[in-house]
Amino acid sequence: MFIGISGLPFSGIDEVADYLVDELQFQRVYLRHGDSNDDLHFDTVDDLVSYVTPRWQTHYVLAGIDSAAELKALEVRPFFLHLTVDSPMLESFERAKKATPDLALETFIADMEKRKYSNELTKIANSAKVHLVNKNGANTTDLRDHLRQMDLMETARLRPSWDAYFMRLADLAAERSNCMKRQVGCVIVRDSRVICTGYNGTPRGAVNCNEGGCARCNSGEAGAALSTCLCLHAEENALLEAGRERIRDTSKLYCNTCPCLTCSIKIVQAGIKEVIYSKSYNMDAQSSKVLHDAGVTLRQFTAPVEYYSN
Repeated sequence: MFIGISGLPFSGIDEVADYLVDELQFQRVYLRHGDSNDDLHFDTVDDLVSYVTPRWQTHYVLAGIDSAAELKALEVRPFFLHLTVDSPMLESFERAKKATPDLALETFIADMEKRKYSNELTKIANSAKVHLVNKNGANTTDLRDHLRQMDLMETARLRPSWDAYFMRLADLAAERSNCMKRQVGCVIVRDSRVICTGYNGTPRGAVNCNEGGCARCNSGEAGAALSTCLCLHAEENALLEAGRERIRDTSKLYCNTCPCLTCSIKIVQAGIKEVIYSKSYNMDAQSSKVLHDAGVTLRQFTAPVEYYSN
């Protein structure tokens, strides 16, 4: 694994790198501003990538990523994980004062703001897979305890599990929804292969819900006049698209929201064997009973934590 750490100076990036070296046997590599006498100092990101790639089974850490172009070159490697570290400004200032006791707060803030916005650090931080807010001050013991709990060596961070993969596809499908009430996406898979996707909205050829096509959804009241709703649910769309022959009895349905009661009945009839959902819905208990009674497994997916605050 190759972990790249971004963040402002004194946020704790060096402390995180030290933890990886001391406890997880990572080797620290440097880019440009490292110790020129160190064997693992590289003048360009291409040189660094060329070095670590054939040694991908060795663990490396690079702290202080401050270039979006260099980050892009690192992210193409499947063994690379981007971690960004942030910290409250006053706590970062206290760390900085240990190195420069007479440092003025105004000077420190001006320098941090300049670094943050002139060097694309905001853009870089937003692209990280793992975000850590370090609120431990100078207490590195608590920081290390928190890093142990984060389990940065979890390989699912590099390559998502099947559940995470298909749920992301369901979330992506939900973005196509035109329903005014909620965005729901669904994916049906068999033997880890996608059969079809679906999202909620008005039927083919009708005016989109978000363009006034469904009077019920465009009203402000929730949970009322459901029988007059013109929108197909994401699960219904996916089931109609797949058809009974393609579903068979080994298929799974992934949905970013727990199916409602009527969709659960249709899921049973279609022959789905397992339903995996992300967010709860107000009919969960009723849906669960219908699915359970029909022998369909229902379980909730919990995505890996990406934001940590200690």
